[in-house]
Amino acid sequence: MSKSLYVGNLPWSATEESVRSLFLNEAGVDVEAVRLMTDRETGRSRGFGFVEVADDQVEHAIEKLNGVEFGSRALTINEARPREERPRRY
Repeated sequence: MSKSLYVGNLPWSATEESVRSLFLNEAGVDVEAVRLMTDRETGRSRGFGFVEVADDQVEHAIEKLNGVEFGSRALTINEARPREERPRRY
């Protein structure tokens, strides 16, 4: 089973591969999937994403990587919460 981690304050130059490497090299955590959020209109990074890791590695990843500098920015890492339902905008 896996859990999703929220990764915030990412540099806009971050790629899925660079985030995967960060988790593997800095925390020794195997990553199952990486999703970086992008702006629909411009395709530019929104500065956050989600990383799927095994249940037993969640706490270790948060402990090792929360606050670590990546691309001159201090990362924010915590367990992802379910997406809230929002009214549709027209």
